[in-house]
Amino acid sequence: MAAGGPLLPDSVLFEIFLYLDHADVLAVGLVCRQWRAVARDEFLWKELFYRYYRVSRDVPRHPAAVSWYDEFQRLYDTIPCIEVQTLKEHNDQVLHLSFSHSGCLFASCSKDCTVKIWSNELDISLQHSSNMRPYNWSYTQFSQFNSDDSLLLVSGVFVGPHNSSSGEIAVISMENFTLLSRVRNKPYDVFGCWLNETNLISGNLHRIGRITSCSVLWLNNAFQGIESENVNVVKRLFKIQNLNASTIRTVMVADCSRYDSPDLLLDYEEQLAASSTSTCPVFDLGSDSEEEESKPKQTPEPAVQELPDDRGVPAEDELQQFFDGIMGRCVRPAMTEAELENKVAELFIRNRTKPPEVNLLSADSNSKTKYLIFTTGCLTYSPHQIGIKRILPHQMTTAGPVLGEERRSDEFFDSLDHVIDIHGHIIGMGLSPDHRYLYVNSRAWPRDCVISDPMQPPPIAEEIDLHVFDLKTMKEVKRALRAHRAYTPNEECFFIFLDVSRDFVASGAEDRHGYIWDRHYNICLAKLQHDNVVNSVAFSPVEQELLLTASDDATIKVWRSPRTVRIQQARKPRPRKLLFSWLMNQKS
Repeated sequence: MAAGGPLLPDSVLFEIFLYLDHADVLAVGLVCRQWRAVARDEFLWKELFYRYYRVSRDVPRHPAAVSWYDEFQRLYDTIPCIEVQTLKEHNDQVLHLSFSHSGCLFASCSKDCTVKIWSNELDISLQHSSNMRPYNWSYTQFSQFNSDDSLLLVSGVFVGPHNSSSGEIAVISMENFTLLSRVRNKPYDVFGCWLNETNLISGNLHRIGRITSCSVLWLNNAFQGIESENVNVVKRLFKIQNLNASTIRTVMVADCSRYDSPDLLLDYEEQLAASSTSTCPVFDLGSDSEEEESKPKQTPEPAVQELPDDRGVPAEDELQQFFDGIMGRCVRPAMTEAELENKVAELFIRNRTKPPEVNLLSADSNSKTKYLIFTTGCLTYSPHQIGIKRILPHQMTTAGPVLGEERRSDEFFDSLDHVIDIHGHIIGMGLSPDHRYLYVNSRAWPRDCVISDPMQPPPIAEEIDLHVFDLKTMKEVKRALRAHRAYTPNEECFFIFLDVSRDFVASGAEDRHGYIWDRHYNICLAKLQHDNVVNSVAFSPVEQELLLTASDDATIKVWRSPRTVRIQQARKPRPRKLLFSWLMNQKS
Protein backbone atom coordinates (compact mmCIF):
# COMPACT_ATOMS: atom_id res chain seq x y z
CA MET A 1 0.00 0.00 0.00
CA ALA A 2 1.43 3.39 -0.97
CA ALA A 3 2.18 5.81 1.81
CA GLY A 4 -0.39 8.31 0.59
CA GLY A 5 -2.77 5.81 -1.01
CA PRO A 6 -6.47 5.46 -0.23
CA LEU A 7 -7.43 3.54 2.89
CA LEU A 8 -9.39 0.34 2.44
CA PRO A 9 -12.49 -0.17 4.56
CA ASP A 10 -11.74 -2.10 7.73
CA SER A 11 -14.10 -4.91 6.68
CA VAL A 12 -12.24 -5.43 3.39
CA LEU A 13 -8.86 -5.23 5.10
CA PHE A 14 -10.01 -7.75 7.71
CA GLU A 15 -11.11 -10.27 5.07
CA ILE A 16 -7.71 -9.92 3.34
CA PHE A 17 -5.89 -10.76 6.54
CA LEU A 18 -7.98 -13.88 7.03
CA TYR A 19 -6.36 -15.37 3.93
CA LEU A 20 -2.82 -14.55 5.00
CA ASP A 21 -0.40 -16.82 6.76
CA HIS A 22 0.05 -16.12 10.48
CA ALA A 23 3.59 -14.77 9.92
CA ASP A 24 2.36 -12.67 6.98
CA VAL A 25 -0.26 -11.04 9.20
CA LEU A 26 2.41 -9.93 11.67
CA ALA A 27 4.87 -8.91 8.93
CA VAL A 28 2.29 -6.84 7.09
CA GLY A 29 1.35 -5.26 10.39
CA LEU A 30 4.86 -3.82 10.68
CA VAL A 31 4.85 -2.04 7.31
CA CYS A 32 1.24 -1.25 6.52
CA ARG A 33 0.32 2.31 7.55
CA GLN A 34 -3.34 1.52 7.81
CA TRP A 35 -2.73 -1.68 9.78
CA ARG A 36 -0.55 0.24 12.22
CA ALA A 37 -3.44 2.56 12.77
CA VAL A 38 -5.74 -0.26 13.78
CA ALA A 39 -3.12 -2.61 15.28
CA ARG A 40 -4.49 -1.99 18.76
CA ASP A 41 -8.13 -2.29 17.73
CA GLU A 42 -9.23 -4.96 20.21
CA PHE A 43 -12.42 -5.83 18.35
CA LEU A 44 -10.58 -6.38 15.08
CA TRP A 45 -7.90 -8.59 16.66
CA LYS A 46 -10.49 -10.51 18.66
CA GLU A 47 -12.42 -11.35 15.50
CA LEU A 48 -9.21 -12.25 13.70
CA PHE A 49 -8.13 -14.49 16.59
CA TYR A 50 -11.40 -16.44 16.83
CA ARG A 51 -11.67 -16.92 13.07
CA TYR A 52 -8.02 -17.75 12.39
CA TYR A 53 -7.67 -20.28 15.23
CA ARG A 54 -11.31 -21.45 15.02
CA VAL A 55 -11.78 -21.03 18.75
CA SER A 56 -15.26 -21.13 20.21
CA ARG A 57 -16.44 -17.62 21.05
CA ASP A 58 -17.44 -18.59 24.57
CA VAL A 59 -13.74 -19.10 25.39
CA PRO A 60 -12.36 -15.97 27.07
CA ARG A 61 -8.96 -14.48 26.47
CA HIS A 62 -6.00 -16.03 28.30
CA PRO A 63 -6.02 -14.62 31.86
CA ALA A 64 -2.42 -13.37 31.54
CA ALA A 65 -2.94 -11.70 28.15
CA VAL A 66 -2.84 -7.90 27.88
CA SER A 67 -4.61 -7.70 24.52
CA TRP A 68 -5.87 -9.87 21.66
CA TYR A 69 -3.01 -8.58 19.51
CA ASP A 70 -0.51 -9.87 22.08
CA GLU A 71 -2.31 -13.21 22.19
CA PHE A 72 -2.19 -13.53 18.43
CA GLN A 73 1.51 -12.82 18.51
CA ARG A 74 2.14 -15.15 21.49
CA LEU A 75 0.63 -18.14 19.74
CA TYR A 76 2.87 -17.55 16.76
CA ASP A 77 6.05 -16.34 18.35
CA THR A 78 6.46 -18.56 21.44
CA ILE A 79 5.62 -22.03 20.10
CA PRO A 80 8.73 -24.30 19.97
CA CYS A 81 8.20 -25.36 16.35
CA ILE A 82 11.55 -24.59 14.66
CA GLU A 83 14.04 -27.47 14.54
CA VAL A 84 17.44 -26.17 15.60
CA GLN A 85 19.42 -29.36 16.33
CA THR A 86 19.24 -33.12 15.80
CA LEU A 87 21.03 -35.43 18.24
CA LYS A 88 22.10 -38.76 16.73
CA GLU A 89 24.22 -40.35 19.48
CA HIS A 90 21.70 -43.18 20.12
CA ASN A 91 21.86 -46.12 17.69
CA ASP A 92 18.35 -47.49 18.31
CA GLN A 93 14.83 -46.25 19.12
CA VAL A 94 14.75 -43.41 21.67
CA LEU A 95 11.92 -44.11 24.12
CA HIS A 96 11.89 -41.39 26.76
CA LEU A 97 13.18 -37.92 27.67
CA SER A 98 13.27 -36.13 31.03
CA PHE A 99 14.63 -32.75 32.14
CA SER A 100 16.27 -31.94 35.44
CA HIS A 101 14.28 -29.42 37.52
CA SER A 102 16.93 -26.76 36.91
CA GLY A 103 16.68 -27.30 33.15
CA CYS A 104 20.48 -27.60 32.89
CA LEU A 105 20.47 -31.34 32.10
CA PHE A 106 18.22 -33.89 30.47
CA ALA A 107 18.31 -37.68 30.17
CA SER A 108 17.33 -39.98 27.31
CA CYS A 109 16.49 -43.71 27.35
CA SER A 110 16.73 -46.01 24.37
CA LYS A 111 16.43 -49.52 22.97
CA ASP A 112 20.25 -49.41 22.67
CA CYS A 113 20.21 -50.05 26.46
CA THR A 114 21.92 -46.80 27.40
CA VAL A 115 20.80 -43.81 29.42
CA LYS A 116 22.50 -40.64 28.21
CA ILE A 117 22.89 -37.39 30.15
CA TRP A 118 22.95 -34.21 28.06
CA SER A 119 24.06 -30.68 28.90
CA ASN A 120 21.39 -28.18 27.92
CA GLU A 121 23.34 -25.24 26.57
CA LEU A 122 22.90 -23.15 23.43
CA ASP A 123 24.26 -26.14 21.51
CA ILE A 124 23.24 -29.30 23.38
CA SER A 125 26.08 -31.74 24.01
CA LEU A 126 26.44 -35.26 25.44
CA GLN A 127 27.85 -35.26 28.96
CA HIS A 128 27.69 -38.95 29.97
CA SER A 129 26.41 -42.33 28.76
CA SER A 130 25.71 -45.38 30.96
CA ASN A 131 25.39 -48.81 29.36
CA MET A 132 23.02 -51.06 31.32
CA ARG A 133 23.69 -54.32 29.42
CA PRO A 134 26.24 -55.53 32.01
CA TYR A 135 23.30 -55.68 34.45
CA ASN A 136 21.27 -57.96 32.11
CA TRP A 137 18.99 -55.19 30.93
CA SER A 138 17.35 -55.39 27.51
CA TYR A 139 16.74 -51.65 27.21
CA THR A 140 16.15 -48.47 29.21
CA GLN A 141 12.62 -47.05 29.05
CA PHE A 142 12.11 -44.19 31.54
CA SER A 143 14.04 -41.75 33.73
CA GLN A 144 13.28 -39.09 36.32
CA PHE A 145 15.44 -36.65 38.30
CA ASN A 146 14.77 -36.29 42.02
CA SER A 147 13.67 -32.91 43.39
CA ASP A 148 17.18 -31.50 43.95
CA ASP A 149 18.62 -33.03 40.73
CA SER A 150 21.26 -34.96 42.67
CA LEU A 151 19.94 -38.42 41.67
CA LEU A 152 18.53 -39.96 38.49
CA LEU A 153 16.01 -42.81 38.55
CA VAL A 154 16.35 -45.03 35.47
CA SER A 155 13.79 -47.73 34.68
CA GLY A 156 14.42 -50.61 32.29
CA VAL A 157 13.49 -54.12 31.25
CA PHE A 158 15.51 -56.80 33.02
CA VAL A 159 16.12 -60.26 31.54
CA GLY A 160 15.98 -62.89 34.28
CA PRO A 161 16.34 -66.69 34.37
CA HIS A 162 14.88 -68.66 31.45
CA ASN A 163 14.58 -65.38 29.48
CA SER A 164 11.75 -64.16 31.73
CA SER A 165 11.46 -60.38 31.67
CA SER A 166 10.49 -57.99 34.42
CA GLY A 167 11.57 -54.50 35.30
CA GLU A 168 14.39 -53.01 37.29
CA ILE A 169 15.08 -49.52 38.60
CA ALA A 170 18.60 -48.11 38.92
CA VAL A 171 19.58 -44.98 40.85
CA ILE A 172 22.52 -43.01 39.45
CA SER A 173 24.38 -40.23 41.25
CA MET A 174 24.64 -37.00 39.26
CA GLU A 175 27.82 -36.04 41.08
CA ASN A 176 30.02 -38.76 39.58
CA PHE A 177 27.54 -40.89 37.55
CA THR A 178 28.02 -43.94 39.81
CA LEU A 179 25.32 -46.57 40.25
CA LEU A 180 24.00 -46.36 43.83
CA SER A 181 21.31 -49.05 43.94
CA ARG A 182 19.09 -51.36 41.91
CA VAL A 183 15.47 -52.33 42.69
CA ARG A 184 13.32 -54.99 41.00
CA ASN A 185 10.15 -53.64 39.41
CA LYS A 186 7.33 -55.89 38.19
CA PRO A 187 5.69 -55.50 35.76
CA TYR A 188 8.28 -53.38 33.97
CA ASP A 189 5.72 -50.78 32.84
CA VAL A 190 5.15 -49.69 36.43
CA PHE A 191 8.18 -47.53 35.49
CA GLY A 192 8.69 -46.22 39.05
CA CYS A 193 8.90 -42.65 40.39
CA TRP A 194 10.30 -40.48 43.17
CA LEU A 195 8.18 -39.81 46.26
CA ASN A 196 10.70 -37.36 47.72
CA GLU A 197 14.43 -36.57 47.45
CA THR A 198 15.67 -39.96 48.68
CA ASN A 199 12.76 -42.42 48.38
CA LEU A 200 11.34 -43.99 45.24
CA ILE A 201 8.31 -46.17 44.51
CA SER A 202 8.53 -49.54 42.75
CA GLY A 203 6.07 -52.36 42.14
CA ASN A 204 5.79 -56.12 42.44
CA LEU A 205 3.19 -58.53 41.12
CA HIS A 206 2.04 -61.75 42.78
CA ARG A 207 -0.08 -64.13 40.71
CA ILE A 208 -3.03 -65.65 42.56
CA GLY A 209 -4.78 -67.35 39.64
CA ARG A 210 -4.84 -67.18 35.87
CA ILE A 211 -6.57 -63.77 35.77
CA THR A 212 -6.29 -62.63 39.39
CA SER A 213 -3.23 -61.16 41.06
CA CYS A 214 -2.02 -58.80 43.76
CA SER A 215 0.04 -55.65 43.09
CA VAL A 216 2.33 -54.51 45.90
CA LEU A 217 3.81 -51.00 45.81
CA TRP A 218 7.08 -50.53 47.72
CA LEU A 219 8.87 -47.46 49.06
CA ASN A 220 12.64 -47.80 48.57
CA ASN A 221 15.58 -45.84 49.92
CA ALA A 222 17.88 -44.69 47.11
CA PHE A 223 21.01 -45.33 49.19
CA GLN A 224 20.47 -49.02 49.92
CA GLY A 225 24.13 -49.95 49.64
CA ILE A 226 25.46 -47.52 52.24
CA GLU A 227 22.70 -47.35 54.88
CA SER A 228 23.14 -48.95 58.29
CA GLU A 229 21.90 -52.52 58.63
CA ASN A 230 19.68 -51.28 61.46
CA VAL A 231 17.78 -48.87 59.22
CA ASN A 232 15.04 -49.99 56.83
CA VAL A 233 15.77 -49.44 53.16
CA VAL A 234 12.36 -50.66 51.97
CA LYS A 235 8.76 -50.56 53.22
CA ARG A 236 5.50 -51.79 51.79
CA LEU A 237 3.13 -48.95 50.87
CA PHE A 238 0.01 -50.61 49.45
CA LYS A 239 -1.27 -54.04 48.49
CA ILE A 240 -4.06 -54.00 45.91
CA GLN A 241 -6.05 -56.91 44.45
CA ASN A 242 -6.32 -57.13 40.63
CA LEU A 243 -9.24 -58.73 38.80
CA ASN A 244 -9.74 -59.78 35.16
CA ALA A 245 -5.99 -59.91 34.33
CA SER A 246 -5.48 -56.23 35.16
CA THR A 247 -2.36 -54.92 36.92
CA ILE A 248 -1.12 -51.62 38.30
CA ARG A 249 1.18 -49.74 35.90
CA THR A 250 2.65 -46.28 35.26
CA VAL A 251 2.91 -44.89 38.79
CA MET A 252 3.40 -41.17 39.42
CA VAL A 253 3.13 -38.86 42.43
CA ALA A 254 1.13 -35.61 42.55
CA ASP A 255 1.84 -32.98 45.22
CA CYS A 256 -1.42 -31.32 46.29
CA SER A 257 0.13 -28.34 48.10
CA ARG A 258 -0.29 -25.95 45.12
CA TYR A 259 -3.87 -26.81 44.15
CA ASP A 260 -5.26 -23.50 45.41
CA SER A 261 -2.72 -21.42 43.42
CA PRO A 262 -2.28 -23.12 40.03
CA ASP A 263 -0.16 -21.65 37.23
CA LEU A 264 -3.12 -21.69 34.87
CA LEU A 265 -6.74 -22.25 35.90
CA LEU A 266 -8.42 -24.21 33.11
CA ASP A 267 -11.94 -24.11 34.57
CA TYR A 268 -13.14 -20.82 33.10
CA GLU A 269 -16.78 -21.90 33.07
CA GLU A 270 -18.42 -20.87 36.31
CA GLN A 271 -20.83 -23.77 36.33
CA LEU A 272 -17.96 -26.25 36.63
CA ALA A 273 -16.64 -24.43 39.70
CA ALA A 274 -20.12 -24.47 41.21
CA SER A 275 -20.31 -28.26 40.80
CA SER A 276 -16.86 -28.89 42.29
CA THR A 277 -18.38 -30.28 45.51
CA SER A 278 -19.53 -33.47 43.81
CA THR A 279 -18.15 -36.63 45.42
CA CYS A 280 -18.72 -39.05 42.56
CA PRO A 281 -15.97 -41.69 42.77
CA VAL A 282 -16.06 -42.89 39.14
CA PHE A 283 -16.48 -40.98 35.87
CA ASP A 284 -17.20 -42.76 32.59
CA LEU A 285 -16.03 -40.91 29.47
CA GLY A 286 -17.97 -43.12 27.10
CA SER A 287 -21.26 -41.19 27.33
CA ASP A 288 -22.71 -38.95 24.64
CA SER A 289 -23.57 -35.78 26.49
CA GLU A 290 -22.12 -33.55 29.16
CA GLU A 291 -25.31 -34.08 31.13
CA GLU A 292 -24.70 -37.82 31.24
CA GLU A 293 -21.07 -37.33 32.20
CA SER A 294 -22.02 -35.19 35.17
CA LYS A 295 -24.20 -37.93 36.69
CA PRO A 296 -22.67 -40.33 39.21
CA LYS A 297 -21.99 -43.74 37.69
CA GLN A 298 -21.74 -46.63 40.11
CA THR A 299 -19.33 -49.47 39.31
CA PRO A 300 -18.17 -52.33 41.55
CA GLU A 301 -15.14 -51.29 43.57
CA PRO A 302 -12.81 -53.39 45.71
CA ALA A 303 -12.83 -50.43 48.11
CA VAL A 304 -15.92 -51.58 49.99
CA GLN A 305 -15.18 -53.57 53.10
CA GLU A 306 -18.48 -55.39 53.28
CA LEU A 307 -20.81 -55.04 50.34
CA PRO A 308 -24.18 -56.77 50.73
CA ASP A 309 -25.89 -58.14 47.67
CA ASP A 310 -29.46 -57.47 46.64
CA ARG A 311 -30.76 -59.82 49.34
CA GLY A 312 -28.77 -58.07 52.08
CA VAL A 313 -26.33 -60.97 52.56
CA PRO A 314 -22.85 -59.92 53.81
CA ALA A 315 -19.95 -60.72 51.48
CA GLU A 316 -18.56 -63.45 53.76
CA ASP A 317 -21.89 -65.27 53.85
CA GLU A 318 -22.40 -64.72 50.13
CA LEU A 319 -19.05 -66.38 49.44
CA GLN A 320 -20.12 -69.41 51.48
CA GLN A 321 -23.48 -69.51 49.70
CA PHE A 322 -21.67 -69.34 46.37
CA PHE A 323 -19.47 -72.32 47.28
CA ASP A 324 -22.52 -74.25 48.56
CA GLY A 325 -24.25 -73.52 45.26
CA ILE A 326 -21.29 -74.91 43.33
CA MET A 327 -21.22 -78.07 45.41
CA GLY A 328 -24.98 -78.46 45.00
CA ARG A 329 -24.76 -77.64 41.30
CA CYS A 330 -27.20 -74.79 41.77
CA VAL A 331 -25.08 -72.03 40.22
CA ARG A 332 -26.55 -70.70 37.00
CA PRO A 333 -25.85 -69.80 34.35
CA ALA A 334 -22.82 -72.02 33.83
CA MET A 335 -19.53 -70.16 34.44
CA THR A 336 -16.26 -70.47 32.62
CA GLU A 337 -13.13 -71.14 34.62
CA ALA A 338 -12.06 -67.50 34.32
CA GLU A 339 -15.48 -66.20 35.41
CA LEU A 340 -15.47 -68.54 38.38
CA GLU A 341 -11.98 -67.44 39.45
CA ASN A 342 -12.92 -63.78 39.14
CA LYS A 343 -16.20 -64.22 41.06
CA VAL A 344 -14.49 -65.96 43.97
CA ALA A 345 -11.76 -63.29 44.11
CA GLU A 346 -14.34 -60.51 43.99
CA LEU A 347 -16.35 -61.98 46.85
CA PHE A 348 -13.19 -62.62 48.87
CA ILE A 349 -11.82 -59.08 48.65
CA ARG A 350 -15.15 -57.56 49.67
CA ASN A 351 -14.51 -58.88 53.15
CA ARG A 352 -10.72 -58.51 53.19
CA THR A 353 -10.14 -54.92 52.07
CA LYS A 354 -9.22 -51.91 54.18
CA PRO A 355 -11.71 -49.05 53.72
CA PRO A 356 -10.58 -45.95 51.78
CA GLU A 357 -9.04 -42.96 53.56
CA VAL A 358 -10.76 -39.60 54.05
CA ASN A 359 -12.67 -38.12 51.14
CA LEU A 360 -10.16 -36.72 48.62
CA LEU A 361 -12.47 -33.78 47.98
CA SER A 362 -12.58 -32.64 51.60
CA ALA A 363 -11.17 -29.19 52.28
CA ASP A 364 -8.49 -30.36 54.72
CA SER A 365 -7.13 -33.18 52.57
CA ASN A 366 -4.88 -31.08 50.32
CA SER A 367 -2.52 -29.32 52.75
CA LYS A 368 0.35 -31.83 52.98
CA THR A 369 -1.13 -34.54 50.84
CA LYS A 370 0.41 -36.46 47.98
CA TYR A 371 -1.51 -38.68 45.59
CA LEU A 372 -0.17 -41.88 44.10
CA ILE A 373 -1.62 -42.07 40.57
CA PHE A 374 -1.46 -45.15 38.35
CA THR A 375 -3.25 -46.99 35.55
CA THR A 376 -5.31 -50.06 36.37
CA GLY A 377 -8.52 -51.79 35.26
CA CYS A 378 -11.41 -53.98 36.30
CA LEU A 379 -12.68 -55.48 33.02
CA THR A 380 -9.62 -56.55 31.02
CA TYR A 381 -5.83 -56.55 31.03
CA SER A 382 -5.49 -53.36 28.99
CA PRO A 383 -5.25 -50.31 31.30
CA HIS A 384 -8.56 -48.44 31.15
CA GLN A 385 -8.88 -46.84 34.59
CA ILE A 386 -6.86 -44.36 36.62
CA GLY A 387 -6.49 -45.28 40.27
CA ILE A 388 -5.69 -42.66 42.92
CA LYS A 389 -4.42 -43.49 46.39
CA ARG A 390 -3.68 -40.89 49.06
CA ILE A 391 -0.23 -41.13 50.67
CA LEU A 392 -0.30 -40.08 54.32
CA PRO A 393 2.65 -38.20 55.91
CA HIS A 394 3.76 -41.18 58.06
CA GLN A 395 3.92 -43.34 54.91
CA MET A 396 6.51 -41.10 53.22
CA THR A 397 9.51 -42.71 54.95
CA THR A 398 10.95 -46.22 55.13
CA ALA A 399 11.02 -46.01 58.94
CA GLY A 400 8.79 -48.48 60.77
CA PRO A 401 7.83 -52.09 60.00
CA VAL A 402 8.94 -53.36 56.60
CA LEU A 403 5.43 -54.63 55.84
CA GLY A 404 3.85 -51.35 56.94
CA GLU A 405 1.30 -50.92 59.67
CA GLU A 406 -0.12 -53.98 61.38
CA ARG A 407 -3.28 -55.12 59.63
CA ARG A 408 -6.38 -56.90 60.81
CA SER A 409 -7.54 -59.99 58.95
CA ASP A 410 -10.27 -57.97 57.26
CA GLU A 411 -7.71 -55.45 55.94
CA PHE A 412 -5.59 -57.78 53.82
CA PHE A 413 -5.88 -55.51 50.74
CA ASP A 414 -5.90 -51.72 50.35
CA SER A 415 -8.79 -50.05 48.58
CA LEU A 416 -8.48 -47.32 45.98
CA ASP A 417 -9.51 -43.87 47.19
CA HIS A 418 -10.71 -42.80 43.74
CA VAL A 419 -11.16 -44.31 40.28
CA ILE A 420 -11.57 -42.58 36.92
CA ASP A 421 -12.88 -44.74 34.08
CA ILE A 422 -11.53 -43.74 30.66
CA HIS A 423 -13.50 -46.23 28.50
CA GLY A 424 -10.46 -46.93 26.36
CA HIS A 425 -6.83 -48.03 26.37
CA ILE A 426 -4.64 -45.56 28.31
CA ILE A 427 -1.33 -44.98 26.50
CA GLY A 428 0.11 -41.95 28.30
CA MET A 429 -0.21 -39.68 31.35
CA GLY A 430 1.39 -36.41 32.45
CA LEU A 431 0.95 -33.80 35.20
CA SER A 432 0.87 -30.04 34.79
CA PRO A 433 3.83 -28.27 36.46
CA ASP A 434 1.64 -27.29 39.43
CA HIS A 435 0.30 -30.88 39.68
CA ARG A 436 -3.28 -29.56 39.57
CA TYR A 437 -4.21 -31.18 36.25
CA LEU A 438 -3.71 -34.70 34.91
CA TYR A 439 -3.47 -35.16 31.12
CA VAL A 440 -4.26 -38.62 29.77
CA ASN A 441 -3.65 -40.08 26.28
CA SER A 442 -6.15 -42.82 25.45
CA ARG A 443 -7.52 -44.75 22.48
CA ALA A 444 -11.25 -45.17 22.83
CA TRP A 445 -13.23 -48.40 22.80
CA PRO A 446 -16.35 -48.67 20.62
CA ARG A 447 -19.40 -47.14 22.26
CA ASP A 448 -21.57 -49.60 24.24
CA CYS A 449 -19.03 -52.40 23.82
CA VAL A 450 -19.36 -55.44 26.10
CA ILE A 451 -16.28 -57.27 27.40
CA SER A 452 -17.04 -60.95 27.90
CA ASP A 453 -13.45 -62.21 27.96
CA PRO A 454 -10.82 -60.22 29.91
CA MET A 455 -8.11 -61.62 27.62
CA GLN A 456 -9.84 -60.15 24.55
CA PRO A 457 -10.31 -56.39 25.07
CA PRO A 458 -12.34 -54.38 22.56
CA PRO A 459 -10.66 -52.94 19.46
CA ILE A 460 -9.25 -49.46 19.97
CA ALA A 461 -9.57 -46.31 17.87
CA GLU A 462 -6.72 -44.95 15.77
CA GLU A 463 -7.46 -41.43 17.03
CA ILE A 464 -5.79 -40.56 20.33
CA ASP A 465 -7.92 -38.59 22.80
CA LEU A 466 -6.09 -36.29 25.22
CA HIS A 467 -8.27 -35.90 28.33
CA VAL A 468 -7.75 -33.32 31.09
CA PHE A 469 -8.74 -33.94 34.73
CA ASP A 470 -8.72 -31.50 37.63
CA LEU A 471 -7.21 -33.40 40.58
CA LYS A 472 -8.77 -30.97 43.06
CA THR A 473 -12.34 -31.69 41.96
CA MET A 474 -11.68 -35.07 40.27
CA LYS A 475 -13.61 -33.88 37.21
CA GLU A 476 -12.82 -33.77 33.52
CA VAL A 477 -12.49 -30.04 32.80
CA LYS A 478 -12.14 -29.89 29.01
CA ARG A 479 -13.33 -31.83 26.02
CA ALA A 480 -10.70 -34.26 24.74
CA LEU A 481 -7.97 -32.82 22.50
CA ARG A 482 -7.47 -34.56 19.17
CA ALA A 483 -5.02 -34.47 16.25
CA HIS A 484 -2.53 -37.27 16.91
CA ARG A 485 -3.01 -40.90 15.87
CA ALA A 486 -1.79 -44.41 16.68
CA TYR A 487 -2.15 -47.65 14.73
CA THR A 488 -0.91 -50.61 16.79
CA PRO A 489 -3.60 -53.05 18.05
CA ASN A 490 -4.34 -53.75 21.72
CA GLU A 491 -1.79 -56.50 22.23
CA GLU A 492 1.01 -54.39 20.71
CA CYS A 493 -0.04 -51.02 22.09
CA PHE A 494 2.78 -49.07 23.76
CA PHE A 495 3.18 -45.99 25.91
CA ILE A 496 3.44 -42.56 24.25
CA PHE A 497 4.79 -40.04 26.73
CA LEU A 498 3.36 -36.53 26.91
CA ASP A 499 4.51 -33.42 28.75
CA VAL A 500 2.86 -30.26 30.06
CA SER A 501 4.29 -26.75 30.49
CA ARG A 502 2.66 -23.63 31.93
CA ASP A 503 0.77 -22.81 28.70
CA PHE A 504 1.23 -25.80 26.40
CA VAL A 505 0.83 -29.56 26.29
CA ALA A 506 2.77 -31.76 23.87
CA SER A 507 2.57 -35.42 22.92
CA GLY A 508 4.15 -37.92 20.60
CA ALA A 509 2.20 -40.09 18.16
CA GLU A 510 2.58 -43.05 15.83
CA ASP A 511 1.95 -40.88 12.76
CA ARG A 512 5.59 -39.65 12.78
CA HIS A 513 4.79 -36.31 14.39
CA GLY A 514 4.90 -34.60 17.73
CA TYR A 515 2.03 -32.23 18.56
CA ILE A 516 1.65 -29.06 20.61
CA TRP A 517 -1.65 -27.69 21.96
CA ASP A 518 -2.50 -24.53 23.87
CA ARG A 519 -3.85 -25.49 27.30
CA HIS A 520 -6.20 -22.52 27.61
CA TYR A 521 -7.77 -22.44 24.14
CA ASN A 522 -7.70 -26.22 23.57
CA ILE A 523 -6.30 -25.87 20.04
CA CYS A 524 -3.51 -27.65 18.18
CA LEU A 525 -0.72 -25.22 17.36
CA ALA A 526 2.08 -27.23 15.72
CA LYS A 527 3.09 -30.57 14.18
CA LEU A 528 6.73 -31.57 14.57
CA GLN A 529 7.97 -34.05 11.97
CA HIS A 530 10.15 -37.13 12.46
CA ASP A 531 10.88 -40.11 10.21
CA ASN A 532 9.22 -42.63 12.54
CA VAL A 533 7.03 -42.94 15.65
CA VAL A 534 7.49 -40.12 18.19
CA ASN A 535 7.67 -41.80 21.60
CA SER A 536 8.31 -38.94 23.99
CA VAL A 537 8.35 -35.17 24.31
CA ALA A 538 9.77 -32.91 27.04
CA PHE A 539 9.51 -29.17 27.71
CA SER A 540 12.32 -27.42 29.54
CA PRO A 541 10.89 -26.72 33.02
CA VAL A 542 12.41 -23.23 33.03
CA GLU A 543 11.86 -22.32 29.36
CA GLN A 544 8.69 -23.60 27.72
CA GLU A 545 9.90 -22.28 24.36
CA LEU A 546 12.34 -25.23 24.25
CA LEU A 547 10.95 -28.69 23.46
CA LEU A 548 12.64 -32.05 22.83
CA THR A 549 11.14 -34.95 20.85
CA ALA A 550 12.38 -38.55 20.77
CA SER A 551 11.62 -41.03 18.03
CA ASP A 552 11.98 -44.57 16.74
CA ASP A 553 14.20 -43.02 14.05
CA ALA A 554 16.94 -43.03 16.77
CA THR A 555 17.12 -39.24 16.95
CA ILE A 556 16.31 -36.52 19.47
CA LYS A 557 15.20 -33.27 17.90
CA VAL A 558 15.52 -29.88 19.57
CA TRP A 559 12.79 -27.32 18.84
CA ARG A 560 12.79 -23.63 19.73
CA SER A 561 10.28 -20.82 19.24
CA PRO A 562 10.61 -18.21 16.46
CA ARG A 563 11.22 -15.57 19.14
CA THR A 564 14.09 -17.53 20.70
CA VAL A 565 15.64 -18.25 17.30
CA ARG A 566 15.58 -14.52 16.41
CA ILE A 567 17.23 -13.61 19.70
CA GLN A 568 19.96 -16.22 19.23
CA GLN A 569 20.62 -15.17 15.65
CA ALA A 570 20.86 -11.50 16.68
CA ARG A 571 23.66 -12.41 19.09
CA LYS A 572 25.76 -14.00 16.34
CA PRO A 573 28.09 -11.81 14.24
CA ARG A 574 26.75 -11.05 10.79
CA PRO A 575 29.20 -11.98 7.97
CA ARG A 576 27.86 -9.24 5.66
CA LYS A 577 28.71 -6.51 8.11
CA LEU A 578 32.20 -7.92 8.60
CA LEU A 579 32.74 -8.11 4.84
CA PHE A 580 31.47 -4.55 4.38
CA SER A 581 33.85 -3.27 7.08
CA TRP A 582 36.77 -5.06 5.41
CA LEU A 583 35.93 -3.53 2.01
CA MET A 584 35.70 -0.05 3.49
CA ASN A 585 39.08 -0.50 5.16
CA GLN A 586 40.61 -1.60 1.85
CA LYS A 587 39.28 1.50 0.08
CA SER A 588 40.65 3.79 2.71
